Amino acid sequence: MSEQKNIPYFGKKILSKIKLKNLKIAIVFGGMSFEHEISIVSSIAMKDVLKNELIYLFLDASRNLYHIPTDIIKSKLFSSGDYKKYDNVYFQKGGFYKKGGFLSKEKSIDFDVVLNLSHGGDGEDGILSSVLDFYDIPFIAPRTEACVVSSNKFLTKGYASSVGVNTLDYKYFTKGEKVIVDSFPAILKPVKLGSSIGVTIVKSQEELEYALDVAYEFDNAVIIEPFISGVKEYNLAGTKVNGEFRFSIIEEPQKAEFLDFDKKYLDFSRTSKAMAVDLGEKLNNEIKESFKRLYNNLFEGSIIRCDFFVIDDKVYLNEINSIPGSMANYLFEDFNSLFNEVAKNLPVKKHIPVTYEYVNKIQASKGK
Repeated sequence: MSEQKNIPYFGKKILSKIKLKNLKIAIVFGGMSFEHEISIVSSIAMKDVLKNELIYLFLDASRNLYHIPTDIIKSKLFSSGDYKKYDNVYFQKGGFYKKGGFLSKEKSIDFDVVLNLSHGGDGEDGILSSVLDFYDIPFIAPRTEACVVSSNKFLTKGYASSVGVNTLDYKYFTKGEKVIVDSFPAILKPVKLGSSIGVTIVKSQEELEYALDVAYEFDNAVIIEPFISGVKEYNLAGTKVNGEFRFSIIEEPQKAEFLDFDKKYLDFSRTSKAMAVDLGEKLNNEIKESFKRLYNNLFEGSIIRCDFFVIDDKVYLNEINSIPGSMANYLFEDFNSLFNEVAKNLPVKKHIPVTYEYVNKIQASKGK
């Protein structure tokens, strides 16, 4: 059997291009998701963050892909439906293509790497990553298995525990089950949604049924955790380049009782730098160590943000943001440089040779 070799994740032809200094970034955004609109806001913000040439590819709610001119992109273009005036795009091996003019051949879209900025479903649940992977298109985002783990709060809890990261106690229920809350107040969350969509603080048994109705509008499973008033939350973003972790500052987000959708929505267009908080050597190191354990090798090729609670000087994971709003650019001193480093150091995967050795042996044994 032929020897297995490690080859670039995205193939030799694109590998040679990726070493260019000024990379062309194709931003894929939108998608079939409850977070479709915030994906639009987040993607437009990249014009103020990245110095690269940007190509915008919009995935509408029907999963049709459109090439939107960078100089005219604005949020109203999508709410009005005017995006449909622009070129329809489709996937092919190695990239994106659109039809040429009358009697002309199809035209490829020139880019070096994709930034997956589709928040929520399609983007963060692994569907888009699987498609990009299938077509050998290089991309910055978690790979499929990382998306599956981080987009499902139930799976995230189990994963975090398996790598030695603390999580709050929780109960998991699916639609139709009798839901029992041991003590109030509690926080009820749909299992597969981010941006605090469908999340409710439940303070009594009377409020529970309403909260469940809200959550089940978005998902068929929920997680219930104890709600701790005044708990301190801290955000840390980071990535890994050539095996070395690269961290942002640690931020304490400003919040009321909890960050609801409207407050989080503003962060998806955020470009101004955040203020760092110093928790002291012990807690700073514990938060970074927890991040390392979570990122591990699972999230290579992505820039993620992890949100932690600190309770009685102990660090707990709240959630993993696998595609954070505006890529958490505001937490890094030089996001543009870091982004380009990640783009030039994407993961590799093993080449699987298909030799038909066994089929040939079977045929030979039959004398055919």
